[in-house]
Amino acid sequence: MKSTLKTIIASMTLFTIVLSANAQKSYNLETKSNFSVFGTSTLHDWEMKSASGTGIANLTITSSKLEDITSLNINLPVETIKSEKKSMDKVAYETLKTDKNKNIKYVLKSAEKVNETTWNLTGTYTIAGVSKILKTQVKTTIAANGLVTLQGSNKITFTEFGMKSPTAMFGAIKTGEDLTIKFNLNFN
Repeated sequence: MKSTLKTIIASMTLFTIVLSANAQKSYNLETKSNFSVFGTSTLHDWEMKSASGTGIANLTITSSKLEDITSLNINLPVETIKSEKKSMDKVAYETLKTDKNKNIKYVLKSAEKVNETTWNLTGTYTIAGVSKILKTQVKTTIAANGLVTLQGSNKITFTEFGMKSPTAMFGAIKTGEDLTIKFNLNFN
């Protein structure tokens, strides 16, 4: 009887350890994360960058492999996105309607695992006060120190988020309609 009781207790302990190892955990966005927006104009291609986002993700990791993404929320203050030119930043902030919309937001709706390092995320992007559901394919890595990285990009247009392509110099310089948003998110 003692041996059976010890076996049951040992089994329950092992089961508890396995459940703990597979438990979902909350991860915070690291400051080493970065966001970029790429576009074109009649003058030159351009890029704006930020490393000031905040966010949280609920992830399940088993044996150094990402098994589930149950939530992901990102908040990026618009006026942290900078180019190399202050005049361009000003036009961008006007286009993004920062007087009323201080942040770009992303909220995950669902996540589908494609393979060990690729996921299709469906989520709501809110840009310039307009929300759209988009699918984003991300590559994932998990470092030895437990840092989880999600890298991906989305192609969007000014129009789909209720914005007009910016112009400068009384319309002589026009921005292209298409934009690419790229991100490298590090969670710890």
